[in-house]
Amino acid sequence: MCPDLVCLCPLAARTRDVMKEFSDVYEQQYAVALFNTVRYEIEGGGGTQSQLLHRKDPLAGRFIFSGSLFQYLEENRKWRNRFVSVPNSYIISLYESKTAHERGLHPKMTINCAGYKALTSMEEYMELINASLPGITAKVGNNPFIKCATEFPLILWHPYARHHYFCVMTEKEQKKWHAVLQDCVRHTNNGLPEESTVQTPAFTDALRLHRQAKGHYGTWDMMCGQPPQILANLVMETLHPELRNVIGPRLKGKMQQKQRNWMLISDAVYKQVLTQTTGQYDALAEACEAQRVSLDARLRTDMDQIITSKEHVNNKIRALVLPKAEQLLRNSVQPYISSILEALMEPTSRGFSEVREVFFRELVEISKNSLNGGGKEKLGEHMERLSMLAFHPVKMQSSYEKVEQLNLEGLQQRFDVSSPSVFVSRAQILMREQMDNAVYTFEQLLQQSLEAQGEEDMCKNIQRCQDRVLKKYDYDSSTVRKKFFREALLQIIIPYMLQQLSPTCSPELPRFKELIFEDFSRFLLVENLFEEVVLQSVSKDIMMAVKEAAVQRRHNLYRDSIILTNSDPNLHLLGENPSVDWATKFGGDELEGSVNVGGIEGGGSGKRRRQVVSMIQLDGEDAEMSEGLEEDMGLPEDPKSPDSVNEIRDLINPVVEMVLPVSEESQSDATNGTEPTTGIVTMEDGVHEVVTHVTTVVDDVPSKSPREKSSPQTILQQLIGSKKQEAEKVEHQQEAAIKNAIEEIEIAVQEDDSERIAEVSATNSDYESSPKPPLATDSSYSGFQSPTNEGLDEGEPQPITNSLNGEDKIIDPVEVEVLLA
Repeated sequence: MCPDLVCLCPLAARTRDVMKEFSDVYEQQYAVALFNTVRYEIEGGGGTQSQLLHRKDPLAGRFIFSGSLFQYLEENRKWRNRFVSVPNSYIISLYESKTAHERGLHPKMTINCAGYKALTSMEEYMELINASLPGITAKVGNNPFIKCATEFPLILWHPYARHHYFCVMTEKEQKKWHAVLQDCVRHTNNGLPEESTVQTPAFTDALRLHRQAKGHYGTWDMMCGQPPQILANLVMETLHPELRNVIGPRLKGKMQQKQRNWMLISDAVYKQVLTQTTGQYDALAEACEAQRVSLDARLRTDMDQIITSKEHVNNKIRALVLPKAEQLLRNSVQPYISSILEALMEPTSRGFSEVREVFFRELVEISKNSLNGGGKEKLGEHMERLSMLAFHPVKMQSSYEKVEQLNLEGLQQRFDVSSPSVFVSRAQILMREQMDNAVYTFEQLLQQSLEAQGEEDMCKNIQRCQDRVLKKYDYDSSTVRKKFFREALLQIIIPYMLQQLSPTCSPELPRFKELIFEDFSRFLLVENLFEEVVLQSVSKDIMMAVKEAAVQRRHNLYRDSIILTNSDPNLHLLGENPSVDWATKFGGDELEGSVNVGGIEGGGSGKRRRQVVSMIQLDGEDAEMSEGLEEDMGLPEDPKSPDSVNEIRDLINPVVEMVLPVSEESQSDATNGTEPTTGIVTMEDGVHEVVTHVTTVVDDVPSKSPREKSSPQTILQQLIGSKKQEAEKVEHQQEAAIKNAIEEIEIAVQEDDSERIAEVSATNSDYESSPKPPLATDSSYSGFQSPTNEGLDEGEPQPITNSLNGEDKIIDPVEVEVLLA
């Protein structure tokens, strides 16, 4: 069947009917949303102030990622190599070659990933295909109409739109590209701007009320993309099953051909519906915006009267709804709140902790670069790479995977939750925002520090800024997670309670309209007031559950009583500054053309083209974060070799002080202006042991939070102190023995006692020939020292050193015997 014949169906009429129903609800909710916005603006208020800075447009002038892969072409059913470039809009653009992209030619194809799923196996794809067209099933071994060119496919699947097929050569490339495609899906799904304080809540409330009127409560997986795309999904939600039932039995040909034809028909219908919803929604939004000025004026004039009227009607509705809501809450909701919250908190908290670790590891890399003398240009590259860390799909993938473990099995059917993907996507978006906030705050603090103190002691500046940012991240991530938990609980519980209460309460609501003045009827709707009463009935239990969870330390949440609103009052003044161009700052005017950011290729135009955040490379392996402590720090292979002692002496102290996280005691010392003391290695035999202890500390750092670990300075000082005490004790014993030996020899000489002289000389000679611990020095003692008589034979008499009177005097037992004789 030709896809064009589908246009004969009354698609326009069906779309127009759905849009008419939605438009009526949207116009009502637009006035309500405007009322809430103006009231909030007048009365003020707000939540806890963020500790981290937030930049408005972090992706301005940047490409996100680029690379090459193979694409399957529907037209000739062949695979072709394509160069892929993703700008800051996350709309995938496919070019015939990299040269075509650099010349500014139009792409062969663009893909908006809203509503798609990124798949990496043909088995998973076949399951979705078989479910989309019942009665036409295919075995896993029989591909529907494509034969993958390699063993590593990448598929973009959509329930209504066209599918896209790609493949790569290796499993590692497949994982990278899968992270890239998932990032595109994640970003484009989040298509409702939070900055639109009127249009966005009006749209979401209108969509929810429209679906509830059709009996669809709970979350909806296809609320993805821009408003026209969401409305097209709304139309297809009912139209698609009808088309499948009518057209499916009429499809002719083999199984693969039936599947291919059905997907072409579905894509053609979806495109036509999307075109209509786009035009009609734009007209609807424009008409509502035209009334905004007049509605705003009425609201500001009558705000007090509207609020009074709302409170009066609320009390009446509360008297009707609250008893039923409390009984439902007590019997069917309260027993499950803790279980839902626990299922949400575990993977979400692990994800935010992983974000912190990824950020911390990047800062360690920057510190080690400064420590090893990487130079300004290298530091500029590191900072440029750090500035886009939140938007690097591969580096952020480990954090996203933690949240993907979220599972609401057992609770989904009871509370009509289609899948946890809605909450997973929201948590991942928040994680990316917190990462970018931390990076931007670190950049501004480091820039301020460099302007005030210069570029000397770069490691110290980085460490101080790092400590400040990590503390602020811990607080902000706790605040963001608690808000996320409350919102998720409301999204799960409120639709369930509305579904249970509506049959008995909704028929009673129309009589409350008589209590609202006609002039205020556009701003006060009984349906919204009914939902507010239900929300208020459960809010207290949700707030209490989240508050109790904050007490459990395993979730790393701050208690509500801990507020840091004035902890850094001057920091937010830096939020108005633009992002720092680190490559220009540390590279100078010679940085022309593309900028490489860790294997990331440049793009854009101008004297210094804007960099691509990530590039999927076909050749070579990505550098691992760490290849071992000695390699990372630039230490020589043999720390005990004489040529290496001076190098290690200079490296150990700044590594311990700057690269590793500091303890609370050392942080307080820095705050008071005093520098924490650390041991400085000066003795050859002690170097290896110091490196071993420092290596142990470094290896343990990623497994725990830096705040839970002992300070490396403390560890090193304890080690040095114990060795120093031991050496001083032995030194005092040695000096005392020498003093006693000298006195006894002098007495024996006076008494001419040859036997006593021989006995004392033999005893002293045995003592001197025994192994001795390292001796301490006053200024550069590290706790370790090589024996001073390393080149002497064991049998050779050892000289006795006497420094009791401020001068050194050597006494050889053999010489004493000769003199006495």
